[in-house]
Amino acid sequence: MSTSQDSTDQDPADAGNFTRRTLLGTAGAGLLVGAGVGVAGAGVAYAGAGGNERPVAGVLGSTRLPFRGDHQSGITDPPQARVQLAAFDLAANAGRDGLRNLLQRWTWTAERLTAGQPAEESDNQISLDLGPCSLTLTVGFGATLFDKAGLADRRPAGLEPLPAFPGDALDQARGDGDLIVQICADDALVTVHALRVLQRLAVGTATLRWQAAGFSRTPGAASRQVTPRNLMGQVDGTNNPRPGDDNFNKVFYGGGSNDPQPWLGGGSFLVFRRIRMLLDNWEALPVDRQERVIGRRKSTGSPLSAAADAGERTRVDLAAQNSDGSLKIPADAHIRVAAPASNSGAAMLRRSFSYHDGLLSDGSPDAGLLFLAYQADPREGFVPVQRNLSRADSLSRFLRHEASGLYAIPPSAPLGGYLGQQLFEAH
Repeated sequence: MSTSQDSTDQDPADAGNFTRRTLLGTAGAGLLVGAGVGVAGAGVAYAGAGGNERPVAGVLGSTRLPFRGDHQSGITDPPQARVQLAAFDLAANAGRDGLRNLLQRWTWTAERLTAGQPAEESDNQISLDLGPCSLTLTVGFGATLFDKAGLADRRPAGLEPLPAFPGDALDQARGDGDLIVQICADDALVTVHALRVLQRLAVGTATLRWQAAGFSRTPGAASRQVTPRNLMGQVDGTNNPRPGDDNFNKVFYGGGSNDPQPWLGGGSFLVFRRIRMLLDNWEALPVDRQERVIGRRKSTGSPLSAAADAGERTRVDLAAQNSDGSLKIPADAHIRVAAPASNSGAAMLRRSFSYHDGLLSDGSPDAGLLFLAYQADPREGFVPVQRNLSRADSLSRFLRHEASGLYAIPPSAPLGGYLGQQLFEAH
């Protein structure tokens, strides 16, 4: 897909390896097959960054995830069933004070919504009976925001524009933006309600630029623990950086007193790509051809370098050969081209969702992946991987990158404070 990675040295997920947020926030409660920027073998696993299915105990809607923590919610939390993505542009007269006031209003409201409480007395209550449903709200800043808010000196270097990649066909109206909000929950009404509330609060300060809705498998829908599949039918979510992995330190920005932008410490960068899948073309391929494009068996997710029943978490052996000397995993297979070993160790935490928005004018499905990847520096994560994929990945023939965005994700709101407060108080 676009920059999905497939680790070649990942051990099976440890059932006890949960993030602090997961332990605190989920009593009960990825997606492309390699959905990094890609589609096969590297999406987001279900227990946050850990790779385990979250159990569903009692009523699904009762699950509450903490709004505050070491990082913003919605990054390492277990991926939910639904997402609403929305980008906003700051009004010309809003300035620094208008932005600060908006972030304060959003923070107060997000904390109530994630607790399953009404946003305000005038709330239209469309999700009142549903509970928090694992709701998370994640806010980020686009590069253009800093000039508009008089904060140009605090724009991090990692927000430099993404380069153009071969095959890009980007619609500017469906990408970028001064602010982005990622709203995830296990019920669509909950995500739509939260977006409507945030949009009302932004009136006069920021206007909606673009919006996109996506979905994943509902927690508990499978009768057994199994990695979700994407719209290509591929098991998606096999490997992803997890706490304790060497690659996990490539997810969050370090910061520190000597850093030029210490306010971002504990935050991250989010790359968004709307990636349409050419499903009619893909589905015309025989299964064995699809497997060679990806590098994994479609039925089990096992890498082609291992036995068919070895399991998706079997270590990928990129050097494995057939009896005739040919590579078991083809040279242009997605999992080979996307692997950290093929990209100088580049790694991202992918948290993507599928989308299906009906048919295009030619009758083909307008469907694919809302690719979301968190990383400490996109210049060392997304950019080199996507550059490699765009020129060497056989999967690229079945994908179209149609929108793009890059955002700085501030750390979690401090206790008693608001999202982005560190930015305004930076010296």
